[in-house]
Amino acid sequence: MKVAYLIEPPFNFLDASGAVTGCDIELARYVFNQLGIEDVTFVETEFAQLMPGLACDDWQMTTGLFASPERQQHALFSRPIWALPDGLLIRTADGDRIMGYRSLGTSADLQVAVIRDQLQHPTALALGVPPDRFLVFDTYANAAHAVQIGKAHAFASVARAHLGFLQQSDAHDFAIVEIPPDEKPAAFGCFGFAHPATKLRDRVDRALDQFIGGSQHRQLMKRFGFEEEEVDLLGTFGR
Repeated sequence: MKVAYLIEPPFNFLDASGAVTGCDIELARYVFNQLGIEDVTFVETEFAQLMPGLACDDWQMTTGLFASPERQQHALFSRPIWALPDGLLIRTADGDRIMGYRSLGTSADLQVAVIRDQLQHPTALALGVPPDRFLVFDTYANAAHAVQIGKAHAFASVARAHLGFLQQSDAHDFAIVEIPPDEKPAAFGCFGFAHPATKLRDRVDRALDQFIGGSQHRQLMKRFGFEEEEVDLLGTFGR
């Protein structure tokens, strides 16, 4: 069993010893332990390769992804494992003019960093950011660096990923703007599987259903900075 991930704390990252960990990784480990699957390899990749790798059987499961209708045409998804809002990583000096996606579109000079194939790109487009304002990167680190050096004014991703980045870096003068719900509400993220892997997805779902929302799950998520209210959002799934 191979599981693909990308470096994006607190979901997936390398600890001080060089071992991969994170809330997605540890949740996957728990599930596989419950299913009796012992031979598991975690494979680091870039975001744009997650879905193609499933199709080519380079790996059989991915880290958490937003299960958009377009992605559901190409992959299967588990029940949600987190529910999170988008966020903008900005320099503190720009905080008075960047309040969300729409504010990026109304200012003529603001450049926006995004990661290739992530959903924040089309979301920002739909909310008025012109196509020529985007800088597309393959990794979180490169997009964040673009903001740090002033090449981009904002980096659109998941607010929780930005918080994880700031907690693990020595970068200063950054701020996080959480996208307001009237622009985009919090969305569910799920493990991804290739379309033929229905039985594996269903087995994973059964293990997740028994675990998510319980005390042990809450303790796991708390280790990686998640608040009780963020875990509670998973209880709205299916309502």
